[in-house]
Amino acid sequence: MKTITTLGTKLQTWEEKTMEEEKDVYTEDGTVDIHKNPANKKKTGNWKACRFILGNECCERLAYYGMGTNLVNYLESRLNQGNATAANNVTNWSGTCYITPLIGAFLADAYLGRYWTIATFVFIYVSGMTLLTLSASVPGLKPGNCNGDTCHPNSGQTAVFFVALYMIALGTGGIKPCVSSFGADQFDENDEAEKLKKSSFFNWFYFSINVGALVAATVLVWIQMNVGWGWGFGVPTVAMVIAVVFFFLGSRYYRLQRPGGSPLTRIFQVIVAAFRKVSVTVPEDKSLLFETADDESNITGSRKLEHTDNLMFFDKAAVESHSDSIKDGEVNPWRLCSVTQVEELKSIITLLPVWASGIVFATVYSQMNTMFVLQGNTMDQHMGKNFEIPSASLSLFDTVSVLFWTPVYDQFIVPFARKFTRQERGFTQLQRMGIGLVISIFAMVTAGVLEVVRLDYVKSHNAYDDKKIPMSIFWQIPQYLLVGCAEVFTFIGQLEFFYDQAPDAMRSLCSALSLTTVALGNYLSTVLVTVVMKLTKKNGKPGWIPDNLNRGHLDYFFYLLAVLSFLNFLVYLWISKRYKYKKAIGRAH
Repeated sequence: MKTITTLGTKLQTWEEKTMEEEKDVYTEDGTVDIHKNPANKKKTGNWKACRFILGNECCERLAYYGMGTNLVNYLESRLNQGNATAANNVTNWSGTCYITPLIGAFLADAYLGRYWTIATFVFIYVSGMTLLTLSASVPGLKPGNCNGDTCHPNSGQTAVFFVALYMIALGTGGIKPCVSSFGADQFDENDEAEKLKKSSFFNWFYFSINVGALVAATVLVWIQMNVGWGWGFGVPTVAMVIAVVFFFLGSRYYRLQRPGGSPLTRIFQVIVAAFRKVSVTVPEDKSLLFETADDESNITGSRKLEHTDNLMFFDKAAVESHSDSIKDGEVNPWRLCSVTQVEELKSIITLLPVWASGIVFATVYSQMNTMFVLQGNTMDQHMGKNFEIPSASLSLFDTVSVLFWTPVYDQFIVPFARKFTRQERGFTQLQRMGIGLVISIFAMVTAGVLEVVRLDYVKSHNAYDDKKIPMSIFWQIPQYLLVGCAEVFTFIGQLEFFYDQAPDAMRSLCSALSLTTVALGNYLSTVLVTVVMKLTKKNGKPGWIPDNLNRGHLDYFFYLLAVLSFLNFLVYLWISKRYKYKKAIGRAH
């Protein structure tokens, strides 16, 4: 009893000491204040906090890709779905995983902040992973009536599987839009040294994603194909639990940004105020437009934004008139908005064309989990006499490519390019993304050429009904390497671009916006597959993507994506030349 009392006293003393040490670090709402007390910089944020964020992301992505990389094969073998149906179900689910971030982003920017949004949604994520594991391992829940590799599940078993799958989609919706922005929040934008580190953070953030993906594409896919799906989904579930532990271990080191209130409300206030003053003339002198007198913005967590001359119709919302006040000089926000609030809306609108140009790239990227895998299923998967590599494991070469090019870009390409471009980051963010778009065109051409060669063998050897042809699956490596290289330029460029160009109080929302390109890319892939099959499966023809690919023309589908990617790049060039980068002034409130 005495020992317990002594221990309790020591814990109380330690807690009081810790609270005393940290009372100057956090404000009343739990936000780290690094400006009023510069010593707080040493205690929080920077790489000290980011190691936990990167560890969390690595494990979470291991869980996600460990479950999603080989999903198309699970749907075919255990849920008895055909090629086109399985591919569409994968892209529909993957697309949903990139739409739900809009929910998490809104909650983070408006009410919870990024930390508490992540902390809440990880538990939904873990619950979904747990249910998925049970649906693949517990008798009664896992698909029954199996004959070899093919099962015939009942409707209840199928329903449980898809409920688990879409619980994961909801859970990831609270993590994806917040975690990269949360990591970038750990670097002070008003400190030049930390600002440089932030640019490097996005590279290493994507690097950590692909470390997890590498383990998923090798170890976990092998477990799923050789040990069983129960273990194959169980290990990712454990990885997700470890991700949660990593995240909470770093809590004391994080810098937390205050939620700025509903960004959608502020957007609609500008729109309503501008239309109410549709007949008002915007003054030539833009200094006459309404803005708060203080150095800080009146929007919590946001710096003031400099006025721009584009989309000037919305400037009407910042023109002052006698009807703008409610009482005692207080401004009615539905009648009068600050310049910063107007510029927030302008920023979002000007981001949309760049955002839209990422959809086709995401469609190309989605082929790794669908058409590349189905193509690989028809090829010789042997490594030596006794070992067969699962076709989904070829995505490890995409991961290897990312792991190679990320440090090469950060340590060699950026310093080299800086000598010629005089850009602090080597290339502008838009230039970086454009390079990735070009590389993605070559990835689709490469995949198409390989399919032409494969079909030529089928034709010359009359091997139409052979499940596999004696052509090594490792001929797929170039297309995976090219997609990985394109990712380093386009996806990392997008992460940085949408964080930097977003209004300070809308960063989670804009990160979610960038992620929706992946969602729409997956949905576009689904639409393309459906339309292509409908148009080409006529008059008794098998279509481009039949269940037996030896009788189809998957090469035409890859070439179609290459043409769409080329046209998309031309549009992107026109958009990027006209884009003006955001200019912020002052400090965040």
